[in-house]
Amino acid sequence: MPPRKAPTARQCRVGIELRKMRQHAGLALAEAATLLGTDRTAISNTESGRFGVSADRVRTWAGGYGCPDSAYVEALAAMAEERVKGWWEEYRGEFTSGALDLAELEHHAVGIRSMQVIYQPGLLQNEDYANAVFDQAVPQLIPARRRRLISHRLRRRDVLDRVDAPVCTFLIHETALRMVFGNSRVARGQLDHLLRESERENVVVKVVPFAAGGFPETGSATQYVYGPVPQLDTVQMDTATGPAFLDAETRLVNYRAALDRVEELSLGRGESRDFIRKVAQQV
Repeated sequence: MPPRKAPTARQCRVGIELRKMRQHAGLALAEAATLLGTDRTAISNTESGRFGVSADRVRTWAGGYGCPDSAYVEALAAMAEERVKGWWEEYRGEFTSGALDLAELEHHAVGIRSMQVIYQPGLLQNEDYANAVFDQAVPQLIPARRRRLISHRLRRRDVLDRVDAPVCTFLIHETALRMVFGNSRVARGQLDHLLRESERENVVVKVVPFAAGGFPETGSATQYVYGPVPQLDTVQMDTATGPAFLDAETRLVNYRAALDRVEELSLGRGESRDFIRKVAQQV
């Protein structure tokens, strides 16, 4: 296949998984090329995301590598087959690739579990709160840029309204609940919005109170995004330069364990709603 322009993180993930498959089979590039009847450059370019790959080729290469996990192979083939452009493409050229990759990642998620320490979850923010958060940007945003950022953030929430919406668990530290962005009116409005969203069948909101004490380091804002099979899970972290994505097996295992521990420290769903109401009355 010809080289593709600016592959997305999801497209690159197919190549990354094919590389893992080859390496797990104990094959060097030259050995894989001989086995598959192609040249090592084509394999290298596919693994790096420069070349696209068809679903049939994914299955062929996986068979050559002796991958025994048919569910994994079929999930990867489905990723390779996707040709649909999502709403986030409207922002291409305006936003960093990371912001678009985040929207695409959430769109395809089977489930999401997040930990938030400073801000309330992006998927659960209302417009006033998002606007107040962007007030803190350095350098200060021009109005047109701010409107586009808010538009993008609010459109991300549509994933919660889908018929096949992912099941989402939001672990929110008390700091994020009590942090006032904008003013008291904005803070109370966001807390009321959070309570309404927590009533959704596919949304679980759990509060981690100060009284819970210390907890494993997960970063100030982290999402664990579940794929169709565990091998295709992804950890997304907020950084000063934008979203960062992790998919190494050890990282996934460690973040699952850390989030398990944080969830053990959190209040139950009903207790969390009561806690949020109490905070809203105090703001």
